[in-house]
Amino acid sequence: MTSGFGERAAAHYEAWYETVEGCRAGELEKAVLGWLLQGFSGSGSVLEVGCGTGHFSRWLGDQGLAAVGLDLSAAMLAEAQAWGGVTLVQSDARRLPFADGAFDLTALITTLEFLEQPQEALAEALRVARRGLILGVLNRWSVLGLQRRLEGFFRPTVYNFAHFYGVGELKRLLRSVAGGKAHIVWRTTLFPRRWPWSQVSLPWGGFIGMALLLLEDS
Repeated sequence: MTSGFGERAAAHYEAWYETVEGCRAGELEKAVLGWLLQGFSGSGSVLEVGCGTGHFSRWLGDQGLAAVGLDLSAAMLAEAQAWGGVTLVQSDARRLPFADGAFDLTALITTLEFLEQPQEALAEALRVARRGLILGVLNRWSVLGLQRRLEGFFRPTVYNFAHFYGVGELKRLLRSVAGGKAHIVWRTTLFPRRWPWSQVSLPWGGFIGMALLLLEDS
């Protein structure tokens, strides 16, 4: 996330996940992310870039991974520190202070939308990952994505700074960084309704979960 995410945004972020809407969204998003993690069985460590308040870093730790959360915002990291449970680092997504291949995985969850230079950040995320990347992004072509964009027109929100992605654009961005070295898989949620299924591969789903798996012979 950017350094412009202040104390008010940090407090609101965790509080939103306690609301009915936020709880349901978190449930669906984590279901998709959990499905992506199955493609990286045996992984032991993960760096979450743009961890914010550490909401997903803590969840990744609960999945049995040694999780490190990184963010540029001091306010977000202070909130994450108050929650505890994860190692935290303050740094820029474009200049990660870790050696090549320092982690099995790198995750960017509701982070890419807020990065001014996403290609540079993804290249750095890929540099420190041995096995691949996991992304969670609000879908530009969903009802939820439209709602978030409209909110920014009527009142100041964090979404005023966001660039939303669709599935196709996100895949092209990943391929521009990884070339032919990786395999891409994805699913979307059908938030906010309670459908008989919670995740499918539909390009208009509210939240895109996408993984880039590095090929062993790359």
